[in-house]
Amino acid sequence: MSLSEYIKSNRTLKRLASSVLTPRGQAAPRFWVRIFLFPFYIKKGRGVKIRKSARLDVFPYNPIRIGSGSTIEDFCTLNNGVGGITIESDTRIGIGSVLIGPVVVGSSVRLAQYVVVSGLNHNYENIEKPISDQGVSTAGVVIGDGSWIGANAVILPGVKVGRNSVVAAGSVVTRDVPDYSVVAGNPARIKRRFSTKTAKWERAVNNVESVMN
Repeated sequence: MSLSEYIKSNRTLKRLASSVLTPRGQAAPRFWVRIFLFPFYIKKGRGVKIRKSARLDVFPYNPIRIGSGSTIEDFCTLNNGVGGITIESDTRIGIGSVLIGPVVVGSSVRLAQYVVVSGLNHNYENIEKPISDQGVSTAGVVIGDGSWIGANAVILPGVKVGRNSVVAAGSVVTRDVPDYSVVAGNPARIKRRFSTKTAKWERAVNNVESVMN
């Protein structure tokens, strides 16, 4: 078991580590963490571009890996506090987008502006405690190779977006999206799917087919 795994498995040590790395009540790491830990915990391939205004909340618990030729645009946030983030090659994370691990984004993916992809959810079962004191749960998000996520879309924990699929602008994706599909709405529903029989993009039945019923 590695040191980071041991710390994560011990509640007392994890709480102590969190207090050292992060100011109380904050999600971003302390300044010294950003200066001294970033070079060791962000693995970058060749030609990666991370714009100066991008916010990288990097903690030693989980990895961040960015494949060659990918770009993190201005005002983006990447946070690996509760789960790792992997961005494969030739992918672009658009202006103002937020990725909260655990998240895997495939190769040649395009996230437009202000997309939120989160593998984190807040617990709320105990009505006698503030939600902020009940901790979080995680479920990984996967975005398949070649997909396009429109501006202001939200991808919720546990969702898998298939290969070469489109999530329309402003959609809230609560369930898995099949390969070669177009989804839109809140909650997102399938609007089009690519037919291997006709080799064409076709409208879904009644144009309201639920995502992965």
